[in-house]
Amino acid sequence: MLPTPTTSHVPYTLVYEPAEDSFLLLDTLSSPASTNFHTTHFPPSSPPPLILEIGPGSGVVLAFLTAHPTALFSRPDILTLGIDINSFACASTAQTVRLATAQHPSSSSTTGTFLSAAQNDLTSCLRKNQVDVLVFNPPYVPTEDLPLLPESLRQQKEPGAKVTFEEESKLLELSYAGGKDGMETTDRVIDSLGEVLSERGIAYLLLCAGNKPEEVKERIRGMGNAGEGRRWMAETVGTSGRQAGWEKLQIVRIWRE
Repeated sequence: MLPTPTTSHVPYTLVYEPAEDSFLLLDTLSSPASTNFHTTHFPPSSPPPLILEIGPGSGVVLAFLTAHPTALFSRPDILTLGIDINSFACASTAQTVRLATAQHPSSSSTTGTFLSAAQNDLTSCLRKNQVDVLVFNPPYVPTEDLPLLPESLRQQKEPGAKVTFEEESKLLELSYAGGKDGMETTDRVIDSLGEVLSERGIAYLLLCAGNKPEEVKERIRGMGNAGEGRRWMAETVGTSGRQAGWEKLQIVRIWRE
């Protein structure tokens, strides 16, 4: 079993703490079915895959991917990048990745290359069609409104900077509040997949029962812009078990056949 990166340095009053959804992503990405899929999809003879996590929070998932590329992708030359609207999450992610890769022996040749954790709104800062693997654990809880980042937090904050209680509450709300059906932020990412993913690109998306995952998968399969002679695929590849007859959490893999 691959070790889970430490996040003991993360300020959990400002950054989402790893929970059931985070660990479900780790289990899914390291499952034999996923590693076999990655090996086939990104053979060693192909260019290094660029892996993007949107909203990495503590950085536990991105650090896990960066520290164990050979086990997860059968190649060490992956590139990893994080984008988060929360500057404290960006700083936490960078530190989590540094610690995870430093613990790995001969890290320069056996771990992936971490590029950055950048503060930005979703994927608006990226060049088109560059991402080979997109990982997104979105704010998926259905809420009446979708929160906005306060103006005071839109600029990069230094680690240890003073934050008001109201700002703390807003940062944590941003990590879980998903608006109508918990899908307002997720829908923005789904709608952008055709411009974000490379020709060989895949995405891992976490959904809860309230997001109506079966409807989401059907909508993805019916999307356009998959390329001539190709179609979008969306299949559940990880679940956290059932509650009241519904999969409580599930991971959906999205790609073009």
